[in-house]
Amino acid sequence: MSDQAQIASTEPTIWLKRTVPGIKQDRVVAPSAVETEPSTECPNCHSLTTNTSLIFNQYVCPDCDHHLTMSARKRLTWFFDSVSAELGQEFVAGNPLDFVDSKPYPERMTQAQSATGESEALVVMEGRIDKLELIACAFDFKFMGGSMGSVVGDRFVQAAEKALVERKPLVCFAASGGARMQEGLLSLMQMARTSAAIERMRIAGVPYVVVLTNPVYGGVTASLAMLGDIHIAEPKAMIGFAGKRVIEQTVREVLDEPFQRAEFLLEKGTVDMVVHRHQLIETIHRLLTKLCKLPNA
Repeated sequence: MSDQAQIASTEPTIWLKRTVPGIKQDRVVAPSAVETEPSTECPNCHSLTTNTSLIFNQYVCPDCDHHLTMSARKRLTWFFDSVSAELGQEFVAGNPLDFVDSKPYPERMTQAQSATGESEALVVMEGRIDKLELIACAFDFKFMGGSMGSVVGDRFVQAAEKALVERKPLVCFAASGGARMQEGLLSLMQMARTSAAIERMRIAGVPYVVVLTNPVYGGVTASLAMLGDIHIAEPKAMIGFAGKRVIEQTVREVLDEPFQRAEFLLEKGTVDMVVHRHQLIETIHRLLTKLCKLPNA
């Protein structure tokens, strides 16, 4: 083929690809990871982060450093280096009051179990961090607001008694709206039961550390969440007994930030420290090592 013929054969192709002034050209853009992978929106800054990145960053938003909620099971498997046993699965909630609001209590329980994959609002596991053996429990706020009913009390007391017998420290990750109204006084009784179990641990010198996550309110705050040897809070966690709006309506004043935030309670002496989630495991391990008077303390 001559040079002129070769140029003539390529000219139509070049002409078709040539940019025409004033006309917007369609460009094929490769989809981002956020568009192709399952992602989660940060409730604080509304940025999207892939679930893989979020897990790698311990459920902390990489854009604004907001600490996202972790389920109880994810929290404990993240916390332990290895898990040897799960405790309290034999306890099952009943319906002692035949309580019905807009739905019967058993129906609400079934919905919560289906949504979370858990049988109750508290998950208890036994395991180790490095060489330290301990027991830890975590509330799942997505299970009826992490409310404390009789089974939650049963599981916590069992964990405390096992920690007492085996002299292993107990760690509680609290996240709750308070006592479970569907069980009435039976739920309120758990405040006394858990408090008594913690007192037996205190007398025996078995360490009990509480980690206050977002949020912690009501009867849980008034009992097991505020009776630790050390109280650690995650950044900006909401912690209190009555809710902020309830207090505002009672005192008829606007309570500005950071009222009831972890940093506010640290300033007032209610919590001992506010610790970023990235340093939380190391901090708890160091504290428990000292409290247990281990050789490497």
